[in-house]
Amino acid sequence: MARELLMGNAAIGLGAIKAGVNLVSGYPGTPSTEILETIARENPGDIYVEWSVNEKTALEVAAGASYTGARSMVTMKQVGLNVASDPLMSLNYLSVKGGMVVVVADDPGPISSQTEQDTRHFGEYAKIPVFDPSSPEEAYEMIQDAFSWSERFHRPVIFRPTTRICHACADIDTSGQRYQNRPEGFVKDSGKWVIFPRTAYLNHLKLEEQKETLSEEFSSYRFNTITGKGRLGIAAGGVSYQYAQEVLSSLPAGTPYSLLKIATPTPFPEKLGLEFLNGVTDVLCLEELDPVIETNLLLLCGKHHLPVNIHGKLDGTASKAGESSVEAIAQSIYRFLQIRRPETSAPREAPPSLPIRPPVLCAGCPHRASFYAVKQAMKGKKAVFSGDIGCYTLGNAQPLDMVDTCLCMGADVTVAQGLHRMEPDAINFSFIGDSTFFHTGIPGVINAVYNQTEIKLMVLDNSTTAMTGSQPHPGTGQTMMGEISEKVSIEAVLKAIGVQFVEICSPFDLAKAQEAVKRAAEHKGVAAVIFRAPCITVSKPLPLLTVNSHKCTGCKRCIKELGCPAISYSGHKAVIEPSMCYGCTICAQVCPFGAIEGGSCNE
Repeated sequence: MARELLMGNAAIGLGAIKAGVNLVSGYPGTPSTEILETIARENPGDIYVEWSVNEKTALEVAAGASYTGARSMVTMKQVGLNVASDPLMSLNYLSVKGGMVVVVADDPGPISSQTEQDTRHFGEYAKIPVFDPSSPEEAYEMIQDAFSWSERFHRPVIFRPTTRICHACADIDTSGQRYQNRPEGFVKDSGKWVIFPRTAYLNHLKLEEQKETLSEEFSSYRFNTITGKGRLGIAAGGVSYQYAQEVLSSLPAGTPYSLLKIATPTPFPEKLGLEFLNGVTDVLCLEELDPVIETNLLLLCGKHHLPVNIHGKLDGTASKAGESSVEAIAQSIYRFLQIRRPETSAPREAPPSLPIRPPVLCAGCPHRASFYAVKQAMKGKKAVFSGDIGCYTLGNAQPLDMVDTCLCMGADVTVAQGLHRMEPDAINFSFIGDSTFFHTGIPGVINAVYNQTEIKLMVLDNSTTAMTGSQPHPGTGQTMMGEISEKVSIEAVLKAIGVQFVEICSPFDLAKAQEAVKRAAEHKGVAAVIFRAPCITVSKPLPLLTVNSHKCTGCKRCIKELGCPAISYSGHKAVIEPSMCYGCTICAQVCPFGAIEGGSCNE
């Protein structure tokens, strides 16, 4: 027996390897990123792994592999599913050959996302089975089941861990033989692999039939269970089930209750649900994020005229947004069961509140220099700054205050166009990162060139996908398989699609960067400035900077204009924390008294 302490994402990745996955594609996004990285790291040598340019591309690559009989998996976060939804919806109407699992990590909170969307709804909408693990141990086993179910029914399936499943750790038995999947190869059949309206109609009928079959079979699935016996019932899924188990295990022995666990919310296991409902009078539903289990139980009660009261998010019993927690679920369970909560030890003095630490660009981040250069170049002018998803979203914080809009990946380019059409007297800037440029930025730039919409594109090229952990992308010249590839040139792409003004500069040379921005602003038409400097996580630190206290007047300009976390104020003087400084020299260039020395600025 081999046991390993694994993060949930690592458990999912190793489970997929054990299931015989042949190809894995995806796009990085917290909380899903480590799944693909685990497979790349633990690759036994016969699995193809890639970071795709975006989630739509990743899903289509995985679909092609599945057409050959290969087992394929694609990874993304919940907002990535929005990008991949077009091919996924059509793929389910078409079918797959090899098992295909779409891992979509939801982010209740949200902790690092634009939305709290619940992927279980997409499963219901697209008629795709959804597996919802409640622990890392269960995720390891369930991902293997997901491949088998997909292959058996010839449909893609969704695997939906949430943040606390993805990032929790558990001791997992990883022994056992790896399934060896040997793809047959692609067999031409236009009636099967080419989607036509008539084909879609006929397959829709099949999907409805399969929904009933799956519901019946899911009722006996090993991870869908009923435990306990009582007139009061608790229904839970995902990590909320584990929290409920933790609370219920502390109740006095003999406390009557029934507990329904739902691991496959779509299609809902109706037979199991009815068995549960026929023994209770009231039910408390515990789940992240939306009332999916709750709604299905309500529908069953209505369909079968059952006199059961269902409580949860819809009647305000449970919170309608945010993460579950043991504390919140404990309060709900004790209130629902109408029992007194056990007394804990003597109350302790409340700990002091933690200081508020707002998110901020790292010390030495080239994006700070890029934003500052544009801000200085546009002083006194009417300008609007549209931002995007990534580290550079943090440019909205004071004192930079350089992100006026942020919608979704690639939207900086297109939102700026809409703003310009309604306010042509403003200079409309769009800020986009190198990875996001390849992800969804290029079509927006083509749209601006084609429609002759005058925007100023600022590409913040730091040579990595920084916010999700420094993954490679088409501009880095290296693949996830470790192979060296031809770098895709951002400037060549821009020129090829018709952008006439393209300049490249280092954001750390403030004077030259500001001049480049001014020239771009004066250019009639689409203009682009590529600020090229590596992220501090992939570059070597330069000599550190220090403050000459004899020259420093305490004007605080370095602090008030840059907001670098390495600079603070003490004894009426600026102070640079040496453990945080990367020697970028921006503060030295901003200081009007030459009080900041060292680095490369005095060489």
